[in-house]
Amino acid sequence: MTTVAIIQARLGSTRLPGKVLKDIGGRTMLARVVMRSMQASLLDKVVVATTVEPADEAIVQESEKLGVQVSCGSELNVLDRYYKTARHFKADVVVRITSDCPLIDGEVIDRIINAFREQKADYASNGLGKRTYPRGVGAEAMTMQALEKAWKEASKDYERVHVTPYIHMNPRMFKLASVENEIDCSRYRWTVDTQEDLDFVRAVYANLGNRDDFSWQEALKLLERKPELAEINRHIQQKQIEEC
Repeated sequence: MTTVAIIQARLGSTRLPGKVLKDIGGRTMLARVVMRSMQASLLDKVVVATTVEPADEAIVQESEKLGVQVSCGSELNVLDRYYKTARHFKADVVVRITSDCPLIDGEVIDRIINAFREQKADYASNGLGKRTYPRGVGAEAMTMQALEKAWKEASKDYERVHVTPYIHMNPRMFKLASVENEIDCSRYRWTVDTQEDLDFVRAVYANLGNRDDFSWQEALKLLERKPELAEINRHIQQKQIEEC
């Protein structure tokens, strides 16, 4: 089976426009996400899915510079963009990664894929049920069949913008697998949606030598040593899934 990670990326963010190409310690956020995703040993391919909007040609150019293949599709119907990208790259298993999570971890991606395989699930994530990982260290794995069913049947706007709600909100229709960490670290916010989030991530990278190879546990230990870093964006509220 071919397992393909698809990183969704566009410049049209509402809260922090252009965030995926913002600099983090000398590299773009997209570069950080791509490099860290590639550290997962169970992925056969990592690709970027952007939009056909003229502004997103900059993402195409950055992806090519990073040596990753890219596809272009609908800006707002991200489910359609994912499905067509997965089909183009002949994926059997699709791993969804978002480009605003520059602290994504290859070991976590592998753990999700392992749970997906071992439980013979249609869908697996570390964001189901009780969230125990920091927000921003998440990924989702799903069968191509599950993605195709969602693509054909999902009708609500948020289901198509956020790709997977049709799957994980229908447990009677799909077999779901949840991945939890031994310690609850859900109080931490490591995703980038605002300037404060970006300031936080930049501080983490700076304190860890602006490397791509530190683990999420190393970042966690850094925050335990320097709890003031987590205060940078602690007040930021996550957008609700229905907010398209």
